[in-house]
Amino acid sequence: MAGDYRVVSAEEAVQEVQPGDSIHLSSLAAVPRILVDRLVERGQSGALRDVRLRHLNIVDTTPFSGPEYDGVFHSDSFFIGDSVRRFVADGYADYIPAPLHETARFYRDGILPCDVAMIQVSKPDRRGRVSLGISVDLTLAAVQSARRVIAVVNPEMPYTYGDGVFPLERCDLVVEHESPLPEHRSGEPTAAELAVGRHCAELIEDGSCLQLGIGGLPNSILRQLGNHRHLGIHSEMVSDGVIPLIESGVIDNSCKKLDRGRTVVTFLMGSQRLYRFAHRNRALRMKCVYYTNDPFVIARQPKMVAINSALQVDLTGQVCADSLGTRMYSGNGGQLDFIYGASRSEGGKPIIALTSRTNRGISRIVPELTPGAGVVTPRSHIHYLVTEFGAVNLFGRNLQERARLIIDLAHPECREELERAAVERFGPRFLKLKVKP
Repeated sequence: MAGDYRVVSAEEAVQEVQPGDSIHLSSLAAVPRILVDRLVERGQSGALRDVRLRHLNIVDTTPFSGPEYDGVFHSDSFFIGDSVRRFVADGYADYIPAPLHETARFYRDGILPCDVAMIQVSKPDRRGRVSLGISVDLTLAAVQSARRVIAVVNPEMPYTYGDGVFPLERCDLVVEHESPLPEHRSGEPTAAELAVGRHCAELIEDGSCLQLGIGGLPNSILRQLGNHRHLGIHSEMVSDGVIPLIESGVIDNSCKKLDRGRTVVTFLMGSQRLYRFAHRNRALRMKCVYYTNDPFVIARQPKMVAINSALQVDLTGQVCADSLGTRMYSGNGGQLDFIYGASRSEGGKPIIALTSRTNRGISRIVPELTPGAGVVTPRSHIHYLVTEFGAVNLFGRNLQERARLIIDLAHPECREELERAAVERFGPRFLKLKVKP
């Protein structure tokens, strides 16, 4: 490789980091692990203090978190994943609340400093351009804003098209290192998730443009779309579940107004099959999160169907998706970006879908949110609510009508308690209320 950058070892590269620096990491499955490991070793040597690391969710471990690095590293997540959740709870890491489409502005507008961007990229093409591969998100903004850019060139990283393509010369230091990308495999959907998926699939019309997440519930929806036609994807992310529908022609993106003929996402998370599928796939466009999650971009897609989940929903339609009481669990993510965007779309359908109970039998439909719980989608923005017991549209309903419809979506074993809470809240006339879904 040639250019203005220098090819160095990972040990040499992390010498660029100075005490007090702010670092952005490529996130999810694109974390430049070799740089992280060498940075942690440097921190262990006593050479660093007060280094702040910022990132989206990370799919494997975060070795810079924990009490042993107190005062050396501090981790700020834009979305909390399994790897950092307990450290956030214990105060050794933290969360920056924001709708996901706003996160790129933190760097571009100088709201948050970015001294060093540590990224992972594909091999260069014939013109010396590399790709951010499976994770463009806000990393592109970090590359454009950072004082120094350190790139790990990994032949295992797919070369994807879109906003994440730039000359390798944009980087200051390059580390050549080959290693497999971490995989994320979702478990088989439960019977309840499959039932939720059926109800969601019935709401999806031919020609719809979809936003879905990852896990058993999105997979259960995708499995039941095989007889649909001319679906599109404009989403924060996709996983392996979309591949069969794209290969069979169910997803052809032909009805989109923007990016017609192309699947548009900002990051990918799944198996090696997904990464191979993404490599040099011109029908896939990886875009900055500022574009994919902009509600006003989303709203321009006709029949935009946004499907998101929740930790709790109360009897008025407030949706908690980021915390269990005061204990942070995940984050705002792109839920409200897509819920609002889909609500403004011609023929759009914003959907909150969840199983009525957790795998421990705890009701997700509650009289009131747990004290301290965060409202990610306010009651004024909820439209469709779906559980394994059906689907209702709450938009335009008054509070008592909502409560009646929501109780009917709860698990039968939980409905009596919810009804008592509704009577206490609204008075005995509630028992006489009849509402057509």
